[in-house]
Amino acid sequence: MEKTRKIGAFITVVMFAGLVARAGYAQDAEHGKSVFKACAVCHATDSANRVGPGLEGIIGRKAGAAADFRYSNAMKNSAIVWDAASLNAFLESPRKAVPGTKMAYGGLKDPTDRADLIGYLATLK
Repeated sequence: MEKTRKIGAFITVVMFAGLVARAGYAQDAEHGKSVFKACAVCHATDSANRVGPGLEGIIGRKAGAAADFRYSNAMKNSAIVWDAASLNAFLESPRKAVPGTKMAYGGLKDPTDRADLIGYLATLK
């Protein structure tokens, strides 16, 4: 019985480690740069605001804090600090992650594309 618990615990740890690794920065930021082309319609890779805020330095930045951008109250009051996990949730479904957001994008459904895009966003310093 004890051996079965240890094996079960080991399997759980290995599965969790795989999930955490997928939620972290992607290995393929170059692919993420390609995925970003769809985002570039509204977002700049520097601090310039367009339809959406500039994404330079997005990792570690509080949501709704880019200078001179008119955010929704939902975004300003979200208390999100952008990291891999919060970006993953937001990119998958912006309206679910931040109900009331002005972002009209429906979401990036492919988890590999999201991970790679987050990896690319992490390079924008």
